[in-house]
Amino acid sequence: MTWFDRFGCSVPLIQAPMAGVSTPALAAAVCEAGAMGSIGVGATDAAGARSMIAAVRAGTGRAFNVNLFVHRSPQVDPAREAAWLAALAPLFAEVGATPPATLRTIYRSFADDPEMLVMLLEVAPPVVSFHFGLPSAEIIAALRARGIVLLATATSLAEARAIETAGIDGVVSQGIEAGGHRGIFDPDGADDALGTVALTRLLVRETRLPVIAAGGIMDGAGIAAARDLGAVAAQLGTAFIGCPESAADAAYRAALAGPGAYHTRMTAAVSGRPARALANRFTALVTDRRPPDYPIAYDAGKALHAAARARDEHGFGAQWAGQGAPLARAMPAAALVATLRAELEACRAG
Repeated sequence: MTWFDRFGCSVPLIQAPMAGVSTPALAAAVCEAGAMGSIGVGATDAAGARSMIAAVRAGTGRAFNVNLFVHRSPQVDPAREAAWLAALAPLFAEVGATPPATLRTIYRSFADDPEMLVMLLEVAPPVVSFHFGLPSAEIIAALRARGIVLLATATSLAEARAIETAGIDGVVSQGIEAGGHRGIFDPDGADDALGTVALTRLLVRETRLPVIAAGGIMDGAGIAAARDLGAVAAQLGTAFIGCPESAADAAYRAALAGPGAYHTRMTAAVSGRPARALANRFTALVTDRRPPDYPIAYDAGKALHAAARARDEHGFGAQWAGQGAPLARAMPAAALVATLRAELEACRAG
């Protein structure tokens, strides 16, 4: 028996939250297939999150994960934001649009969102996870008092130790291979860019926390390898983008199956925080301008993508994906979980 067995899953697997891509339908299907589904609510408000949680519960009675962004409050800097918009102006012009006059803080950090906390304490999802940092000790205590299991992402041993000290129940070990946003607490700080194997083994040996390995894992052999490293489970995100239950649009799905999958890139240009994406026009952007703080820069990125998409240009989308992207398989979520289970069992039988 491992720590993860408490959730009644038959596969040691968490489907990554992937805000904007994961859906209640995807999470519920994964749960019903025997793994743990997740939804990311960092891009919505308390009412939207409540609706998503209710939708998951309508589709499954099994344990699922609700993920929150706990980024530091962005520093509004009109001069820096104007300079960034000026740097993007030629790209906007290319698609027949003008940049927005000003940029907004489009996402609210959970640390600054008391309404989200009230909602979570009321509906008490089985698992809550944190990305980009940790909320206050008071918030952690309140969630734990409601019987909610808490997870948090770490990209380094120092972050994992902070997570352990805070009383979090488990840690997601996010290797540099992972798609989407780096969970690094301080995006301006040093990043040793540890891979999944090294980081997972470090956290297993140097902390007392249950470790969930994440980054580049796409099949049952990867899950088996994570378990051999001492992880109690693996978290897979890119593997689920091609599922029909995900919210990925047709262009995203096509890009995932295209040559860009072999050349993922880390960029802060899209959102203001480092994130790994399929190689496209946005990841190729070269500028000496520093983007505004996350998520202010994301307002510009989304505006550019919307303008380009209106002209059937999809090279500016936030097509997050990990280094294992070429191994992606497009199939329903339940079939994918069953395939992963069979592959894992084959590794164990061998």
